[in-house]
Amino acid sequence: MDPKALPYKPNPKAPRQVLPVLPPKVRAKSWEEVALGFTEQDVAIEAQRCLQCPKPACINACPLHIDVKRFIRRLAEGDAQGAVDVISEQSPFPGVCGRVCQHELFCEDACLIGKKFGPVAIGSLERFAADHARLAVTETTPGAAPQPTGKKVALVGSGPASLIAAYDLVRKNYRVTVFEALHRLGGVLAYGIPNFRLPREILHEEITRLENMGVEFVTSFIVGKTASLDELFEEGYEAVFIGTGAGLPFLLGVPGENLLGVYTANEFLTRINLMEAYKFPQAVTPVRVGGRTIVVGGGNSAMDAARWAKRLGSESIVLFRRGRAEMRARLEEIEHAEEEGVQFHFLAAPVALYGDEQGNVREMECIRMELGAPDSSGRPAPVPVKGSEFRIPVDTVVAAIGQAPNPTLQKVTPQLITKRGKIVVNEWGQTSMTHVYAGGDVVRGGSTVILAMRDGRAAAEAIDKALGAERAPEEQAREEVQA
Repeated sequence: MDPKALPYKPNPKAPRQVLPVLPPKVRAKSWEEVALGFTEQDVAIEAQRCLQCPKPACINACPLHIDVKRFIRRLAEGDAQGAVDVISEQSPFPGVCGRVCQHELFCEDACLIGKKFGPVAIGSLERFAADHARLAVTETTPGAAPQPTGKKVALVGSGPASLIAAYDLVRKNYRVTVFEALHRLGGVLAYGIPNFRLPREILHEEITRLENMGVEFVTSFIVGKTASLDELFEEGYEAVFIGTGAGLPFLLGVPGENLLGVYTANEFLTRINLMEAYKFPQAVTPVRVGGRTIVVGGGNSAMDAARWAKRLGSESIVLFRRGRAEMRARLEEIEHAEEEGVQFHFLAAPVALYGDEQGNVREMECIRMELGAPDSSGRPAPVPVKGSEFRIPVDTVVAAIGQAPNPTLQKVTPQLITKRGKIVVNEWGQTSMTHVYAGGDVVRGGSTVILAMRDGRAAAEAIDKALGAERAPEEQAREEVQA
């Protein structure tokens, strides 16, 4: 898609282009990416569906305030690299966000033509721009970027909140170090999201972009155990951002949960996504998947686990205590799971698990539910139906019913005010400790990638305001000239 002067004629009545995907029978046996991405012809039609509104609501609806209108205009003119340049003003992750951001809740929900003709497929256009620009890069090695020389800032965790904070801070000349507890970078993007939704090479390339800008990454480093927050400050870091996510899974709380073959979604997905257990039998950290897998839950993690189980040769069933309409998973992921052969059992919940003589799970006892008055989540509350218990044979059980923040850092830092394990912050991400900030799932509980990024951006801005006033006048002047 070479840049060329194409006439821009808004055509909102054109049908919204459908993202091509692998056939269900193929993808149910493969870990290759499901979505194939738009073709140039798709982009030419979809980009011209944008009205180029004088006051585009989609920009304010985007948690990162990407200039959606302008990057779509670049695509309509045939300039994919120009579109990426526009996106990069606010985000270094167009390939990641184009795939996993829930655009339907934000920019696409605010799209003006969506009320009548269906919103512009902003997410798919962002993905196309990223992928096309990436494939168009020549083999020549770019010159090294100037290394930042400003104050030192530590970011704890390498998930989406920390990554966007690192991007914002390194562009302001801060020396940024990201400490990651695991051996690979990306946080939930790496251990929680399957390869078939987010190929690892995409994630790796966009994190490498930050490294090339001067961000330092340190893996296998647990802040709160390898070093405390106080020790980081003693090492010369002048501010710390905590983006440790929500890695403490909720348990089913039923008898038999300790049987072999019972996993939390966190462990199940980490073994597969991060430790590559799908590469059986070469996998160093395998995962047990029997003939029938039951995944308990109705969110995106449940869909990911159920779809992985199907790919690993298991009959895959999602058991959810409410109805289909109450599921929190993306509609696209539910539909993909159904197409791939995942079964759904609604209005039922587990009450006990039973095993064999060797301690392997073999049966799940469930109880049927009916929906009552709305609970604190705003959804109808599931109410057990007395006497409706039934049993299902099962070989593998995955509990995907939510998670809380990992308490490692909080336990050794009593100065941090927490509430039910979540770190308490103000609107700028400031914690109860001076120059310590937090954001993402460690503050929100389980949430979305893009909202975690918004938290990271707000905290980076607050850090810059707090530390920027202490910078030397000549350094501030230099940054203003560079800007």
